[in-house]
Amino acid sequence: MIVAIDGPVGVGKSTIARMIAKEAHLYYLNSGNFYRAITLKHLERKGDFSDRASCIKTAQETHIDIKDGVFYVDSIPVTEGELHNARIDMNSSRISAIPEVRSIVDKRIVEIASGMDIIAEGRDMTTVVFPDADFKFYLDASPEIRAKRRFDQKLDGLSYEEVLESLRKRDENDRNKAVGALKIAPNATIIDTSYLTIKEVCEKVLRAVKRQEKL
Repeated sequence: MIVAIDGPVGVGKSTIARMIAKEAHLYYLNSGNFYRAITLKHLERKGDFSDRASCIKTAQETHIDIKDGVFYVDSIPVTEGELHNARIDMNSSRISAIPEVRSIVDKRIVEIASGMDIIAEGRDMTTVVFPDADFKFYLDASPEIRAKRRFDQKLDGLSYEEVLESLRKRDENDRNKAVGALKIAPNATIIDTSYLTIKEVCEKVLRAVKRQEKL
């Protein structure tokens, strides 16, 4: 079974997907970790992130797999913590912006998911990666509320106005990407999370899935 979730930055997709995975006994497939893994390998190779061809080559030669819930990069188990550091954060967005790399990652995600019950979230899970997912959800909230949530996390020391401006630019970029743009799938269930708690959003998703008796 595949549950796919899309939505803009700051809407709580990752937190919600993790909670649903635990509640519904699904594997939480974090698509961002695939790009982070390729970024990690490119850093290990001392690759140039401005060299498109070398980035694509690294993506082609990096084997990613998931076995028994463990994420492997070139047959070596890698924790989520190892995929989150300043250098990877800074460069993974550059890797993920390359259409050829996205195609490689999308294909591998689909291959891995074919034998698993998963929940996946991102920008194009419902439209590009899993257009035939059993369940599709689009989570949304106003830019102001999403900015307030991120500001309250105090992650980067920015003012609320700076966070809001950055978020609006990110939204614009995500919606206008040549490949993997943020869109609402025609048959997706839209949930406005603006005035809902994380728990309330999870309950809405779980009720929608259970009503169709595939869970």
